[in-house]
Amino acid sequence: MKAFVTVAREGNVTRAAEQLHLTQPAVTLQLKRLAADTGITLFRRTSTGLELTHEGALLAAKAEQVLAALVDFGQTAGHLATRVRGKLRIGTIIDPEFTRLGAFLKALIESGPGIETTLRHGMSGDVPEGLRRNELDAGFFLGDPNDFEPVSELCGEGAAKLFHGRELARLTYRVVAPPSLASFVRDADWTQLAALPWIGTPPASVHNRLLTRLFMDLGLRQNFVAQVDQEASMVAMVRTGVGLSLCRESIALHEQQAHGLIVADAVTIGTTLSFLCLEASRDNPTIAAAFDAIRRVWG
Repeated sequence: MKAFVTVAREGNVTRAAEQLHLTQPAVTLQLKRLAADTGITLFRRTSTGLELTHEGALLAAKAEQVLAALVDFGQTAGHLATRVRGKLRIGTIIDPEFTRLGAFLKALIESGPGIETTLRHGMSGDVPEGLRRNELDAGFFLGDPNDFEPVSELCGEGAAKLFHGRELARLTYRVVAPPSLASFVRDADWTQLAALPWIGTPPASVHNRLLTRLFMDLGLRQNFVAQVDQEASMVAMVRTGVGLSLCRESIALHEQQAHGLIVADAVTIGTTLSFLCLEASRDNPTIAAAFDAIRRVWG
């Protein structure tokens, strides 16, 4: 069948024999055997070589399909024989579109069809804690993983790190406010913003970690009037006029256009989105497969 398809493509026995690494008589013999087995005249001779008959062309198309199926069968068999098997507990955060969660899981299934995944959604600060307590195997994280490294492990040159991570994207966060506070927010610095009413978040959220460090460095305290644990709820409370909130720049600009929220134009905070695991587990086959899937999705 390979000889038949190759000759059909080349229209020449000599060239087909070279591709198949066979002698010309061997290829000719295989064609004769196939013609005898099928009872079909496969080729007619022309001045330039061989040309498929009508029946031969129909049979060649089917032969192409059969050979492709055989190749696929062999690849699938080899993949199943060597595939990674195991369970993978993944910490997810914010919205799945932003973390490209669907594309990541698809790539993970393709590279490790034997991996059973469990997703646990929460705040980004829950991910390193979940890794430390062996409740998660890997997960998405916003912020600096060093904030969760034990102090003793950060001391001294060459000290071992607890976490291994791959940076996926740089993010900018902006302060949004209701229209009623527009005159207080525009052109305001962090000192002026601290005194205004704020919607706070739990310590595990990236908003809390970013703002707590910033205001502590400035020797300031935020004026919290409410606390929520989801970005969507924070923005909803800003719309109703409760107070200020920190949110991703893309969301802040959308809210400005769609709902008339005010974006503080003099201040921003930068952070990173990463994918983490424990340093000691990075060579685990299932975790390595997850990082390979992350690489293929995020580049």
